[in-house]
Amino acid sequence: MARRLAAIMFTDIAGYTALTQADEAAALRLPQEHEKLARPLLEAHRGRKVKSMGDGLLIEFQNALDAVECAVELQRRVHERNAREGVDPFNIRVGIHLGDIQRQGTDILGDAVNIASRVGPLAEPGGVCLSAQVFDQVHNKVAFQLEKLGPKNLKGVREPIDIYRVVLPWVVAGVAVEGPSPPRLAVLPLSNISPDPTDEYFADGLTEELITVLSQIEGLRVIARTSINQYKSTTKSVAQIGAELGVSSVLEGSVRKVGDQIRIAVQLIAVGSQEHVWANSYDRTLDNVFAIQTDVAKRVAKVLKVKLRKTEETRLEKRPTVRSESYLAYLRGRALLSDRSEQILRAAKKEFELAASLDTRNAAAYSGLADVTHILGEVYQGSSWVDWDRDCRALVARALELDPDLADAHNSLAALLGHAYDYAAAEKEFHLALSLNPSYALAHHWYALILEDQARTNEALRQLALAEESDPHSSVVLSNQALILIWHRRLDEARIPIERLGGLDRTGTRNHWLFARYYGAQSDFRRALQEIDLANEREPGEWWPTYIWIYARSGETDKARKLLQEMVGKPAKVAPPGDLAWSHAALGDLDECFHLLETALENHQFYPRVWRTDPALEPVRKDPRFVQLLKRINLAD
Repeated sequence: MARRLAAIMFTDIAGYTALTQADEAAALRLPQEHEKLARPLLEAHRGRKVKSMGDGLLIEFQNALDAVECAVELQRRVHERNAREGVDPFNIRVGIHLGDIQRQGTDILGDAVNIASRVGPLAEPGGVCLSAQVFDQVHNKVAFQLEKLGPKNLKGVREPIDIYRVVLPWVVAGVAVEGPSPPRLAVLPLSNISPDPTDEYFADGLTEELITVLSQIEGLRVIARTSINQYKSTTKSVAQIGAELGVSSVLEGSVRKVGDQIRIAVQLIAVGSQEHVWANSYDRTLDNVFAIQTDVAKRVAKVLKVKLRKTEETRLEKRPTVRSESYLAYLRGRALLSDRSEQILRAAKKEFELAASLDTRNAAAYSGLADVTHILGEVYQGSSWVDWDRDCRALVARALELDPDLADAHNSLAALLGHAYDYAAAEKEFHLALSLNPSYALAHHWYALILEDQARTNEALRQLALAEESDPHSSVVLSNQALILIWHRRLDEARIPIERLGGLDRTGTRNHWLFARYYGAQSDFRRALQEIDLANEREPGEWWPTYIWIYARSGETDKARKLLQEMVGKPAKVAPPGDLAWSHAALGDLDECFHLLETALENHQFYPRVWRTDPALEPVRKDPRFVQLLKRINLAD
């Protein structure tokens, strides 16, 4: 039999056995519906249905690109079908591999077929997974982010195979995003071509400002700075960047600053065609930088056919201006704020203080100062909660007095209110922040956490999905997705963000810590210990609560108690009372646990989402004292 190269696609209906048991008559109609949706796409993408296989299809294509584009379009049509009223929803999984096949009549045989059949089940419901062979052929040709899930051992295959996940715009981390998807844009780091290399902060700050201004447009989704920072001075093509970020357009450019004279050159590029669809240069004084940002936002919206609402136009036109010296200090502060070390945060605080002193009308400076004061107070315990909360609220109030439409300030206030356990007020402020900046990843992320505090898990995961959509390379967002799913024992779903995190976290510490919790949730403490050891090798000393939990659960209580004794009495930033309480709970010391929880609650370091959900804390939740704690923060009747 002649051999030839082909792209092989397997599809199947997710959870079909359970659907059949629930309603056999309805379930039996779904394979027909599945094939009906796929049939016209095969002709368009030069695919051939080899055969139906129960609830799935075996399809061959002439090349990998046709197969991937067909798979994405098929998932889009299933998603749109499920959004209609009066239909029985279903989801399919798709797996694609590229390799040699042999034809036998109308059937096809070979290792490639076997491998493709093993790739499909690795996809989440509604998702598409690719083998490394397919990725190599399409990664620079498709306008979708392709994320590595790592090497997988497939049944019947000798060596592990790297698997990739297609990040679909309407499905993020397994959560469907309703309605049509707005255009997605990435603003790449602007190049600094100023004579003075120390003006790099100006290019970085202006990049962030452009992201912020464009994010305020409701009909546009803009990638957060934390996900685009890695592309600074990159040699990757626009097509590759677009695929990795899942965007259809990229804005790139350069900044030249000489004294108070600036030249900003920007160009908008369509990822699919790599054509420059709009470009412009601005030669202005520094005092005109706000007008430049407004003009860029309006022109980008027009080119991308995004209609601005009246309120958006008004807000763009009315952006408050500040003195140039104050603005430069603010930009230096924002550039520093991306580093969360204590020394750098204190340097950022000085820049924000300088910005506010140089122009008392600079609302953004007060908002930035509130953020850095909050982080220093909460993480580094520079002062008591009462002190830093009071200072932060005064700064936020001043920012909102100067600019009521400043989304950053509303988000800062929401975080403060959530920290004070005032959930209703916090939710109101998060809604305001997101109405002013729909692409605000940090607001979606922090909102998700207070929703989980209130045991509103589906809403929390939805907000985390939206955060990931705007900030796909955020290790913190992926970590919280994984942890919430582990807490709720949705372990198959949890593995997806953990493995995605493995490709983003350079040190690997957070990835290994999450795998330790993942295996611990399965009572596989041998593998859990291996993972936390790997995290500790890369970042020693940070993981003692997890060690105590693993030792306690695996019967090595002497080791657990010895380690806990070493942590008692250490500074709060090394051994917070909440972590000590969690460790005592793991050892069954509930009296000491509740004593420490009282301290945590007084210091506003009690995080309900952990204590209400983590399976390891079930004995704590059964104790009547726990309900009394929740009553004090309005989370129980």
